[in-house]
Amino acid sequence: MRKAASFIVDTDPAFADIVTASPVCSIGNGARTSLNPFESLVGSVIAQQVSVKAADSITARVTDYLDGDVSPENIVNSSVEGLRSAGLSGAKTKTVKGIADAIHTGVLDLDEALTHPDDSAVVAELTKLWGVGRWTAEMFLMFTMHRLDVWPTGDLAMRKGWNIVHGESGDIDPRILEPLGDPLRPYRSVVAWYCWRAVEGDDSSW
Repeated sequence: MRKAASFIVDTDPAFADIVTASPVCSIGNGARTSLNPFESLVGSVIAQQVSVKAADSITARVTDYLDGDVSPENIVNSSVEGLRSAGLSGAKTKTVKGIADAIHTGVLDLDEALTHPDDSAVVAELTKLWGVGRWTAEMFLMFTMHRLDVWPTGDLAMRKGWNIVHGESGDIDPRILEPLGDPLRPYRSVVAWYCWRAVEGDDSSW
């Protein structure tokens, strides 16, 4: 990760301040590495379109409701009402139960996905499931599969962080940001991580 940080600063010196102010990027070595793949995917679904603090709170409540066992079997056997009482929206409950059912019935093999060398193929496989969009699949690639060259331009906080790093306000259009990441290959996931740090600081759960 120090090599990645040096490469990023050499390629785009605007990142020098945030890299200096931040700890070493924790992709592959953070709190989420203790989660099983299904639990991590559920966490990404919960994090869709909510703040970091809200996602952490709901995740804790869902985990408590499931007695600490966030597994496909436990989700399949849980009621919609129970999951919603733990803080999941109707749509996210449907998504989580759909993922659990797909794994439980063998439609989705997460263990096989973890070994697939093609990121785009993993995204295509996951996004076949109802409620699992590109962002959720990209978070799975980054924080479960530890892929270092994912470029989640659909993430609002990442786009805002990019602008903060470059002295701009607001968030940049994803279509404009997409090619700007090309010179930063093969460490675009690490770039995204620093962009999140620019917005969230030590509050970042990533």
